[in-house]
Amino acid sequence: MNANDSQSYEKIEKSAQARKRLRLTITYVLLALWALVVLFPFYWMILTSVKSYGAYNSEYVPKLYTAAPTIQNYQDAFTAVPLARYFLNSLIFTAVTTALMLGVIVLAAFAFARLNFRGKNLVFTLFLALMMIPNELVIITNFVTITNWGLRNTFLGLILPSVTSVFYIYLLKENFEQIPEELYKAAKVDGTSDLKYLWKVMIPICRPTIITILILKVIECWNSYVWPRLITDDSAYFLVSNGIQEIRENGFGRENIPAMMAAVVVISIPLIILFLVFHKKIMAGVSRGGTKG
Repeated sequence: MNANDSQSYEKIEKSAQARKRLRLTITYVLLALWALVVLFPFYWMILTSVKSYGAYNSEYVPKLYTAAPTIQNYQDAFTAVPLARYFLNSLIFTAVTTALMLGVIVLAAFAFARLNFRGKNLVFTLFLALMMIPNELVIITNFVTITNWGLRNTFLGLILPSVTSVFYIYLLKENFEQIPEELYKAAKVDGTSDLKYLWKVMIPICRPTIITILILKVIECWNSYVWPRLITDDSAYFLVSNGIQEIRENGFGRENIPAMMAAVVVISIPLIILFLVFHKKIMAGVSRGGTKG
């Protein structure tokens, strides 16, 4: 290679590196701008929650900072309204519902993935067809059923309609089917029962997907609003999501926005922490469940 070729190669390499740096710079700038757009509502929520009622109402033009932050709004969130009780109700509802749902979907997914019984494909097709039914129709049916059973304003009435999910059954079934069937046949030859094989082999292998489902269900239960609001009119059974409306109407009042924001911040903290800690597992579990082979 002569000197001219060497210089030309260096110019091409430098040009390629410059284009790469430019692309990376543009990408990071766009990502930073998008992060600002996404995170600004959270910043505004936290900022408003540390403003006093008088300071907030005196701002004709909203300010992006406060010179005198206060935690009085957070104290009011636990003293002026029964926020702690709403937290406890949500904790009970989320824990029991998630545990029951996990048992149901694991057994259902195993049955569809490994057991052979008459009409299995038809039943699974009908299960998938349920995903096409609008949620409003399901809610109406559930409301009539729970009301006829006399379970309104009870934890059982809150929990029962949420103990299964067709989507989670489908996701876990696809994951189970990625495990070689030869393992199941070998286990049966050794005299292993179906439940033991499920517990000792399939669940450990598919743990990332199960953890993902568990986390998503926790988030779903914590944010549940329509069904709890419909089936309960007793504040003793309100969850944090529909308790916010009660706080707004009978707690702080419609004008006390800083106190409302403080309550929302407190309610949002558990889910934010959960997502920040487990977001990689959520992404890994979803991608694993949707990939075959």
